[in-house]
Amino acid sequence: MSESKAIIGVIGGSGLYEMEDMTELRKVKVSTPFGDPSDAILLGSLEGVRVAFLPRHGEGHRISPSELPTKANIYALKSLGVERVISVSAVGSLKEEIPPLSVVIPDQLIDVTKGRANTFFTNGIVGHVSLAEPFCPVLRQLVSQTCDKLKIKAHKGGTYVVVEGPQFSTKAESQLYRSWGAAVIGMTALPEAKLAREAEMCYVTLALVTDYDCWHPGYESVTTEMVLINLAKGIDTVKRILRLVVPAMPQERDCGCANALKNAIATDPEHIPQEKRKELDLLIGKYLR
Repeated sequence: MSESKAIIGVIGGSGLYEMEDMTELRKVKVSTPFGDPSDAILLGSLEGVRVAFLPRHGEGHRISPSELPTKANIYALKSLGVERVISVSAVGSLKEEIPPLSVVIPDQLIDVTKGRANTFFTNGIVGHVSLAEPFCPVLRQLVSQTCDKLKIKAHKGGTYVVVEGPQFSTKAESQLYRSWGAAVIGMTALPEAKLAREAEMCYVTLALVTDYDCWHPGYESVTTEMVLINLAKGIDTVKRILRLVVPAMPQERDCGCANALKNAIATDPEHIPQEKRKELDLLIGKYLR
């Protein structure tokens, strides 16, 4: 594969800005129809596999969750050839049995964000992809099996509530999300998961628990200091998982993610504006030719 391409993307969250084991490194700046991504993308090889690494919040953690250029991030990775995305995310726990420093591999999402741009299908084109399973089941299974091999206790499954932020929850909100049966709470899995599905990319979140949000009577309410301290403790675990997951990716994709747009575009091709066709050619071109 070309040095300017990669088949696996890693979106690093808080505390994960690089992977020391990556070799043949080069930074590339990618322009997209949706503006610039969060930062330059680091291309390299990890265990012999080409990987594109993108720091979600930018180097130095300068971009708020509400201001993330997620459409540009996903589009940029797609333009580099990425087919599978592993997202690393810091989250709070909403369950007693999921303590800080736990690893969670969620299988569902609840969206309580407000006003984020969460679809590529706007301004003259309508597309409806399935999000019944918002995370790729194949990737989820692979990450779960990797945790087993490394003897890392991971909570497999659970609902991730995505809040707008950047503020942490009130106690009333935290208790409400617990009443829904949600497992963890965070700010970044959406619209990433939705946009990755529209881009026909497999997507999985590797969530590292840093706190008990603010609902737990036996622990102090979450603070930025608490999140950063526990991230520093857990980030090596995340890197161990990534080192094993990346080379274990199957060669072929036989999940529904790979063909998510098949029969999903509702707009008659004759009525799709030429400007929109050009903007989304990377995503929809094969279905319109």
